[in-house]
Amino acid sequence: MPYRGAAPALTDLLAGQIDLRMGAEASQMLPYLKSGAVKPYAMLAKTRWAPAPDIPTIEEAGVPELALSFWQAFWVPKSTPEATVAKLNAAAVAALADTGLRQRLGDLGQEIPPREQQTPQALGAFHRSEIDKWWPIIKAAGIKPE
Repeated sequence: MPYRGAAPALTDLLAGQIDLRMGAEASQMLPYLKSGAVKPYAMLAKTRWAPAPDIPTIEEAGVPELALSFWQAFWVPKSTPEATVAKLNAAAVAALADTGLRQRLGDLGQEIPPREQQTPQALGAFHRSEIDKWWPIIKAAGIKPE
């Protein structure tokens, strides 16, 4: 059954209306994992997740090459001046360097990329690599936007 967002799918999973959910962002599931409200089968990741190291990776669970990247980024319109992008990026980098914020994000299960990956150029390269990885699969499967 398709859902119109993560919240309705989570609600149905917790209520027992559905038996399985794939692709939930791990940090959003952490409270439910800790409380035992959901049972994890595998992380769709290449490495085990620090907040829940007992959960096997998808490859360890027997499904190779299905690792997905879950990430967040700040986006601005393409026409945003470079100076504005640099100022916004500097503010984000400074915030991510704050010990308190790093601790809070870590407690939520968020992984902060290393400093050298906290640039617009690194984000662009990563985004392009994700497109290059998934676009052929999307096309081959005939997936169309709705």
